[in-house]
Formats: sequence, C-alpha cells, structure tokens
Amino acid sequence: MEYRKLGRTGLKVSELCLGTMQFGWTADEPTSFAIMDRFVEVGGNFLDTADIYTTWSDKSYGGKTEEIMGRWLKERKNRHDLVIATKVRGEMWKGANGEGLSRGHILRAVDDSLRRLQTDYIDLYQCHWADLDTPIEETLETLNDLVRWGKVRYIGASNYPAWRLLEGLWVSDSKNLARFDCYQPEYSLMVRWKFEPEAMKVCKHYGLGVIPYSPLAGGFLSGKYRSGAAKPESVRADGILSNYGNDRGYAIIEALEAIGKAHSKTVAQTSLAWMLSNPVITAPILGANTVGQLDDVLGTAGYRLSPEEVAKLNELSDYDKDWRPIWD
Repeated sequence: MEYRKLGRTGLKVSELCLGTMQFGWTADEPTSFAIMDRFVEVGGNFLDTADIYTTWSDKSYGGKTEEIMGRWLKERKNRHDLVIATKVRGEMWKGANGEGLSRGHILRAVDDSLRRLQTDYIDLYQCHWADLDTPIEETLETLNDLVRWGKVRYIGASNYPAWRLLEGLWVSDSKNLARFDCYQPEYSLMVRWKFEPEAMKVCKHYGLGVIPYSPLAGGFLSGKYRSGAAKPESVRADGILSNYGNDRGYAIIEALEAIGKAHSKTVAQTSLAWMLSNPVITAPILGANTVGQLDDVLGTAGYRLSPEEVAKLNELSDYDKDWRPIWD
C-alpha cells in the first residue's frame, strides 16, 4: 500500500480509503469488524464515515456506523495507528438546530461523534455539504476552535460547489483560521462533470487532498453490470441501471475489461487505477459489504494506467465533446 500526504499537510494516508456507509446497513457488525480488520491488515490506515450514517434505513439510525467503528477501535486498541475522518451537517436531532453548520450544531455534533467513536480526537472533520444559511465565517471560526482545542486535527469539505470551496479558502486565509485541507466530491468515470470543470482546478492550485466517494459509480464499475446480463442482486441496482445502463456505460465497461486484461486486473481495479493515475487524487473511498468485495478493490494498490490508457477512457467517458479535462 502506497502512502500519500493529505494535500499540503504532513499527514500521510493510504492510497485507498475505506468507506463505512454500509456498516450497520448492508453489513452487520461482525462483518464490518472483519472488513476493517482486513483493510488494516494490508496496510490501509484511512477510514471515512459520517455522523448521519445510517439515517436512511428504517432499521437503523444516525450515528450507528460511528458506534460500530468506536467499538472496533476500542477492541483493537489501534486508534493512534489510524486516520479517522467523519462529517457534520445532516440532521442528527429534531429541532431548529438539529442540522446545519452553525456553531451550535457543530459543537454538539462533534462531541456526539467523539463519544460514539470512543476517541478524544478526529483526524479529519468534514463539512458534509454546504450550509448557505450559515455565514461561512461562523463555520470556519468554530472549526478553528475545534482544532485549537485538540478535538479535530484537520478540516475538510464534501460536496461543496467550487465557488463555496474557494470562498472558504479565502476566509481562512484572510482571518488566519484553519482551512480546508481536503475535499470529498462524488467522482468516477461515470460522473466527471461534478468535479473536473471547476473544483479539480481549485484543489490542484491550492493544494487540497482529494478523496472521491462513489469511485465505482455505486457499483456500476464493479464489473457485475454487463449489457444483456441479468440484473445483479443489490438494493441499488435499479437506480444504478437507470443512470448508467446505456451504450456509453457499457462501452466504458468493455474498455475497462480490455485494459484490465492486459494488466491481469479486474474492471473495478482498472476503474480505480484510472482515478489514481490523476495526480490530483489522494485516495478514492472504497465501500464493501464483504471481505471478498474489499479484496477485489484492494488489488488496485500500486496499479496505474499509461497515458494512452487514460486517454482512451477519458474519450469514452467524456460528457462534453467540446471540452477536454486538463490534468497538467
């Protein structure tokens, strides 16, 4: 496993980040423990979660994933070997201030996350998405206090539009506050438009680490979705096929398979290698419901594509033929 600096900081993280959204939802606690054990066994040190995981399930609740991670951290006694990232913004309790990025919400939410994770600090605390009802100065001043108090070590933003991300960097610079050192966008071969045109340039210019979520487009790029094949058994299969199960999507799958065969790699591994071949990317976030699923994507470690292979996939996945991404 290769390690990379998170943006311009001195913090070193594994080139693959373990996402935990499935824990307490489609992966029970023993399975979640086994997945985390396997990730650490092969050298992974970077785990990402959020306080709202898993509010969307009628059989679960917000904070459950953090609780599972907290019990694992306590049992394994490995907290100081790991980089733990979580997020704040979503509704965690009822009432006018039950969600958002106000000082009041953040101060309560961070203490709740620390308690659930059974730790006294969070390595990377991220704003899950923008809160345009709260002045960004209020949010950043609060996060700066958390850094000064030692509850948080670095801060980041997820799902921010590029203009808001840039505004945050300017406010931090002008007021000498802790600044966003990491950005978490949705990004994959199937969803390039949300990141590449604007936010990627901001991250490169200002030295932010980039940890994309859904790098396999919800599982479409896992290799189990094929033209004419039976629909995979998945709670998300219908939505995935509706979004990506078309000529463009299947052409990308075929190209990934052909490139992968030349390297003795899978479709999923090759899709992730395309992303890791972009120097702006720090570590894609990988999700898994089983150890077997995790083992497949772990084969991406150290795998990179040639400029020609990247260009081929860029051409097939291009969403605007009049625009070309510039990675230099």
